[in-house]
Amino acid sequence: MIIVPEAVIADLITPEASFTAVERVFASMAARSAYNFPVIREAIGHADALYGFKSGFDRAALNLGLKSGGYWPGNAAKGLTNHQSTVFLFDADTGKCRAVVGGNLLTALRTAAAAAVSVAHLARPDAKVLGIVGAGHQAAFQLRAVAAQRPFEKIVAWNRSPEKLETLRGVADELGLGFESVSIEDLGGQADVIITITSSHDAILHGAQVKPGTHVACMGTDTKGKREVDNDLIAAATLFTDEVAQSTTIGECQHAIVDLTIRPEDITELGAVINGDHKGRTSAEEITLFDGTGVGLQDLAVASAVVDLAMSRGVATKVDF
Repeated sequence: MIIVPEAVIADLITPEASFTAVERVFASMAARSAYNFPVIREAIGHADALYGFKSGFDRAALNLGLKSGGYWPGNAAKGLTNHQSTVFLFDADTGKCRAVVGGNLLTALRTAAAAAVSVAHLARPDAKVLGIVGAGHQAAFQLRAVAAQRPFEKIVAWNRSPEKLETLRGVADELGLGFESVSIEDLGGQADVIITITSSHDAILHGAQVKPGTHVACMGTDTKGKREVDNDLIAAATLFTDEVAQSTTIGECQHAIVDLTIRPEDITELGAVINGDHKGRTSAEEITLFDGTGVGLQDLAVASAVVDLAMSRGVATKVDF
């Protein structure tokens, strides 16, 4: 069995490699050569933690396994990341455990890569202003990954606590992009691409605030009850997702499904666009929305890439198991 600890992963995987791995997963899912197993996510009644499993199998890449982990809100005070996870990969031919991989950085990279893939395939080619809603740990990863997909000139950002946006300002400076802290109304009025990455349970961004032609990637909603945008925006947009079953139950579209604003058949898998089976954006005025719920196959894909890199560079540990 191969062990790749969290400490070595940052030197192995790049945002570009994560993008490629996630894009291939979306394509494989849409081609029905890969599928995710039902998600388990529970409040464990201790430390206010949410814990669960995401798993699946990709027949094309032979990636079989699961990510185990969740959210411990008290970890920051202990000097730890609130999100904690580990990826387990299994040999598809024998069922033997192939590898154990630290999953914290990989989760951040694959989440950012999913948003970036949606921007690459759905945003207007001339998008110039990128809006970021949220300033938590994941926001900087989103900014770096998405900024590479279009010729952006400016970042506009909003957070409930504006002072927390300084980290994003620093990233924008690194990328040579202008940065402005704005109201949510100004963000919607300026941005050509909007990334929402919060843990909100109430709609932050509303349909009336988003201008025609915008691409919105909702990346924060992955649990029942969470919500980042209102049903007016869902109704106005052409909808895409990583997996329809998750979008309608734990993703951003869950509320619009309950209210009968949309039906499951109104949502298209992003992989269908990648594979050329759906046109994606059809006009410069169309609002497109990607509901990124996070699927286990993304974790398996980036973890598998990390294992290969770790073995080739001699930084993995092999143990008998």
